[in-house]
Amino acid sequence: MTFTDQIQEAAMPLWQRSFVHPFIQELTQGTLPLSTFRYYLIQDYFYLKNFCDLHGEIAAQSQVEAERNALLAGERTLNHGEVAIRQGMFKTLKIEKAEVNQLGIAPTCYNYVNHMRAALAAGGPEVGIAALLPCYWLYHAVGQHLQAHGSPVALYQQWIDNYIDDDYAQAVDRMLDLVNQGAQQVDSTTRDQMAESFIRSSAYELQFWEMAYQKEQWN
Repeated sequence: MTFTDQIQEAAMPLWQRSFVHPFIQELTQGTLPLSTFRYYLIQDYFYLKNFCDLHGEIAAQSQVEAERNALLAGERTLNHGEVAIRQGMFKTLKIEKAEVNQLGIAPTCYNYVNHMRAALAAGGPEVGIAALLPCYWLYHAVGQHLQAHGSPVALYQQWIDNYIDDDYAQAVDRMLDLVNQGAQQVDSTTRDQMAESFIRSSAYELQFWEMAYQKEQWN
């Protein structure tokens, strides 16, 4: 069993709850209110901006050339894929910068981003990479979970399709390799930190669905 198999097994109760969260269920049924998806997209804008930046920040701290190159490749893939698709969805829904700025980052999104930054600061590159992994891996799993049913709403189907295409699958495999290789190079204390950061990120992924579903506010 690989290290990523082990940490996925530990986080699976959280993942299972993501698969059946009302946000996901209603998205595939086509009953998710567009206003809820709109809120999600705006929060995901804040998240992805930080998520992409973190790839570069972790790469800058890494002492392993192959690891640096993989992280920078991941950042490029995100910008050309997921981020570009989000920009297209913003245009479709006519989401303007003023609306994004007025809404601002929600508490859960803020906390998730800070968790990933704290993982990097406290544990170094390998722990930081482990904190990034659930975003890749869980979304791919959700996409596979929804693939058979799809969604009658074209915008929601586009969202599903993004996470099951070949480029995204390759990005997931690249991150899995990074985490497994990193786990072999560090001591047991750091591996424990990697596992903890992965599980916490998995918990934040679950909370992210709930944040969007409830349109979470600061007050």
